Amino acid sequence: MKRKRPAAAEDRSLLGRMLANLGWLIGGKGFGAICSLIYLAILTRTLGLKDFGHFSLIFGTSQALIAVAGFQTWRVVVRFGAEHVHHKNWEAFGRLGMLAGVLDICGALVGCGIAYLAFFQFAGALGLNPELIDLAFWFNVASLWALVSAPTGIVRALDRFDVAVYVEAIVPLGRLLAALAIWLTGPSLTRFLIAWAAIDILEALLYWIMARRLCPQAIRLSHLKDFTGALRDNPGVIRFFFITFCSATLEAAYRNGPLLAVGYLVGTRAAGLYRLAQQLAQGLAKLSTLLARAAYAEIARARVASKLDEFRKLIRQTSVLAGAGSAIVVLIVLVAGGLLLEILGGEQFAAGKPILIALVVGASFELASVAFEPMLDSTGRAKLSLTARALAVAATAAGVFAFATSGGAEGVAWGVALGGAVHYLAMGGMAWLVLRSLVRADRRESEMVQRGGNA
Repeated sequence: MKRKRPAAAEDRSLLGRMLANLGWLIGGKGFGAICSLIYLAILTRTLGLKDFGHFSLIFGTSQALIAVAGFQTWRVVVRFGAEHVHHKNWEAFGRLGMLAGVLDICGALVGCGIAYLAFFQFAGALGLNPELIDLAFWFNVASLWALVSAPTGIVRALDRFDVAVYVEAIVPLGRLLAALAIWLTGPSLTRFLIAWAAIDILEALLYWIMARRLCPQAIRLSHLKDFTGALRDNPGVIRFFFITFCSATLEAAYRNGPLLAVGYLVGTRAAGLYRLAQQLAQGLAKLSTLLARAAYAEIARARVASKLDEFRKLIRQTSVLAGAGSAIVVLIVLVAGGLLLEILGGEQFAAGKPILIALVVGASFELASVAFEPMLDSTGRAKLSLTARALAVAATAAGVFAFATSGGAEGVAWGVALGGAVHYLAMGGMAWLVLRSLVRADRRESEMVQRGGNA
């Protein structure tokens, strides 16, 4: 008879696997962070505040479109693919991956339509130079077709975060090399945007190649003919997809809407200042993104393959780790935020410290809540995370319009911090209620089993 491992050892393995994946991600992103700080300094110093503002608005719009049109299909692959991988059902996993790929293509087409409307109908509202409209549109088109959501989900579901690190390192390294080459040969906004788009497309191609090499029995064109079979294999996948799509749309509004609001309400120069502060805040709080990636896959796997007590312990340990990380990030910014901005952008960007502090406060709430969304998704309560995201966006919008009139870009940043706090409180409360309901259900099931045994 096979001997069962003690619960404590299993708990350690759950957290250990997540921390191992996090280690890979931190290693890769640490390298990426160094590269990004260098090429960001080159961008700000060669373009100047106004042109960097244009770059920020164009790039920010592309990120918003990617978040909306990308449909976050990687979540679908991880959520439903974890069980297929656990049972080595490669046919079903392949159909699921191909369904995600088809949805990515549909999203890119939809995104191109939205980009056309945004840049050819509403460019004036963003304060873009009319000479940049064509360039901005085609940059966004390239970014949309460089989506890597589906292969990202495949690699994460297979628990190969090491491979993801190597592929994703192409972007910061490529941008750094491109920035250096452009700086030495003649910097211009056009050349930077073209280089960024080409590097994103290269990353997308490499991600699909690696997904194919990791799981050739699943990633086959033959599964593309029967991708609709994923609907039969994964009951509830359409409902989950639409919920995560709506959540991604709201997240895009929360992340990129404030930057566009600064461009509209305050001006292009203010948008450049806000963007640098936002970039630095996101860099300092990158642990939330990395921990979310590691936690999402491991929590989904734990829900399928582990006991409820082990699942709850993983949630608790992840939350404690995230809370400690958020406190450290805020402390760093309070001590050295202004110096970091000045080093990156020069004296003209040092005035962004109040903006940076507010954005990091908002990012710290996001980091502290990193375990809640994957927990809700893995237990079939994705609708609750969508509700929390909607509350956060509503609070952000209210804060932006309430504070921007008197505080400008800094007011917008505090609106973002307000939204982060609301998201943390709402998501945390819902996660706590769901865990309580799971515990009660587990106890009832145990009591019924015990009564049946006694009978």
